[in-house]
Amino acid sequence: MTVPSISFEFFPPQNLEGSFRLWDTVQTLAPLDPRFVSVTYGAGGTTRDLTRDAVATLHKSSGLNVAAHLTCVNATRAETLAIADTFAEAGVSDIVALRGDPPRGSGAFVAHPDGFANSVELIGALAETRRFNIRVGAYPDKHPEAADLDADIAWLKAKLDVGASEALTQFFFEAETFFRFRDACAKAGIDADITPGILPIENWKGARNFALRCGTPVPAWIDEAFAKALRDGREDLLATALCTELCSDLIEGGVDKLHFYTLNRPELTRDVCHALGVSPKAQLQNVA
Repeated sequence: MTVPSISFEFFPPQNLEGSFRLWDTVQTLAPLDPRFVSVTYGAGGTTRDLTRDAVATLHKSSGLNVAAHLTCVNATRAETLAIADTFAEAGVSDIVALRGDPPRGSGAFVAHPDGFANSVELIGALAETRRFNIRVGAYPDKHPEAADLDADIAWLKAKLDVGASEALTQFFFEAETFFRFRDACAKAGIDADITPGILPIENWKGARNFALRCGTPVPAWIDEAFAKALRDGREDLLATALCTELCSDLIEGGVDKLHFYTLNRPELTRDVCHALGVSPKAQLQNVA
């Protein structure tokens, strides 16, 4: 089996305990030599400053290629591009550009009167600076706000056409979901890399609720498998086996890159990567 290239998503710490957890996560996963790691924004841009600080610190201290998430929620164009400038000044040249979700409970996304109306406008403005490698999101099961999958794929193509280089997908539960999406993208004329997003399931109830919020269908067989595993006390074993099998199926289908949503809980991601043949290559640099 081909050994895949890997990347990881982290979220920024919101307190001292979270800072220790993030650093422990980085220390655990950095030896696997990811091609990049990304740091998220909270809904509504709520972690904007935390993301900026975490990105700058990781870039300086870890030796990893760090990609910063950037959204255009609740910000003017000038404010959003100023944040991008701070990333560039810190030496960060990779951005995951997303429209972003509104604050929870606030209803549908509404663009700031002086802000970017959508992700295509944001990506185009970033591309014009010629300072960044831009990645974007993609939705194998259709974005909840999209009219249909064809419209969703057309929107993805627009994001790539204005300057993005790669798409990272929302997570999914079955490899066939990704393969159908990949084929539909190719039919629409998309030739950029589409990297599947993988969610190792640390907690089935939480993962299931998250999937439903994102519009990701939950297969009945997974519900049944976790119900039995929880009764038997084998949920960790099941989670590792399911994630490894999903990744193996993707690799057998021609996928050579995987992007893991770690939730700052690295052990399951590490174990799956080891099972896929991804072996430690380097130690994390010491913080200066």
